Amino acid sequence: MLIEAYRDLKYLLNRGYRKKYALNFVADHYRLRKAERHLLARCVFPDEWIVEVRKKLLRPEELRGRVLAIDGFNVLITLESLLEGKAILCEDGLVRDLKYQGKYRINEGTERLLGNLARALGELGLKKAVFFYGSAVPRSGEIKGLTEEALIREGVNSEVRLVRSPDFELKAFETVATADIGIISKVPHVFDLAAYVGMLAGWEAGDLFKLLEKTYSTEY
Repeated sequence: MLIEAYRDLKYLLNRGYRKKYALNFVADHYRLRKAERHLLARCVFPDEWIVEVRKKLLRPEELRGRVLAIDGFNVLITLESLLEGKAILCEDGLVRDLKYQGKYRINEGTERLLGNLARALGELGLKKAVFFYGSAVPRSGEIKGLTEEALIREGVNSEVRLVRSPDFELKAFETVATADIGIISKVPHVFDLAAYVGMLAGWEAGDLFKLLEKTYSTEY
């Protein structure tokens, strides 16, 4: 049933229907559960968008000498989801989380994730890494400090900023690490930093079509 819902949603998206309305129509028609709706919302796109994003996606070797602006909380949430087996490779080539998590919450695994993240950045040969964290998120100042410590340990030329609107700041850069479609649509180049860190750590994202073809687990 879920694969049929996917096909109907793709049909509507490719004909220009807004995703919100197309998804509501299809989800109501097939009586999809909340988790199934969330999967389709996060990972299914019109073909035009898929082509556009894949043109923007950079490979790791293409990052050398570049300044990389990083959507800090977006990347951390995705990494945490990869570690927990709750992330998926979406149609546009980006890994996204499947958790219902609006804001990142610091926890006992945060320092480990930041360590993995800093080591991966050290492998890319960047000119500079610039992190942006939303200042309104609880304990964002603590996250900033932990990020700075991890980057210094790995010798990464970097800067970590607390700002009111990370989205606004990120859109001014040429190359951005994020899975946020609003930012992706406004920048020339995108790098899937979370997927790269996960690959180095051995954390694999789920396969969209395998999930579509089986009964979707309520654990998501």
